[in-house]
Amino acid sequence: MPLIPEEPQIHESAQGPRATPATGRAASTPRPVPGPRSAATPRPGRPGPGPRPAPPAQRQHSSSGRPRTAPPENRSAPQLQVIPASADGALDAADEAVDLLLDSGRAPGDILVLTTGGQHPWATHELSFGEAAYWAQLEAGDDVFFAAATADRIKPRPVVVVAVNGPADDAAARALVKARECAGVLLIVCGDPQRINAALGAGV
Repeated sequence: MPLIPEEPQIHESAQGPRATPATGRAASTPRPVPGPRSAATPRPGRPGPGPRPAPPAQRQHSSSGRPRTAPPENRSAPQLQVIPASADGALDAADEAVDLLLDSGRAPGDILVLTTGGQHPWATHELSFGEAAYWAQLEAGDDVFFAAATADRIKPRPVVVVAVNGPADDAAARALVKARECAGVLLIVCGDPQRINAALGAGV
């Protein structure tokens, strides 16, 4: 007989504790939303916002499986794309071209950026760690590499972007010819179209 009145009480008390943690759990569910992709941070095309970490630490997390050899079997001339720019604006135009290439899915290790005048700020910064560390990044082939067009240790890559940021002289013309030889499938030149046509003998 005493069991009958106790059943509803036990049933009611069992409902109370269950409801409380449920609401407590709901209050603690918000989580911080992750920010934009971190892959954009190490892009060498944007050296201005802040200093890059030392090259050895920068490179270890990158994928080493990227193909880093330009297709030597592709003996036909690479596709030429000219981006009109003044000598002062050629570096900025080259940086924008690199960003567009990366955003379109091109692997960073496929891209080589050359300058006919002063060094790109990224190259200047990386050279401050020593030439050995600087050129080791070209050998690794897992990121965009910036160099002077006259450098002897340049290796071919599928895409070469040239910033014609120097004077219109024979050295710049030779640099453009060398850049075309380094480009596997695409050569992007940022500069004066007339100078580029004269150097490469291509109508654009």
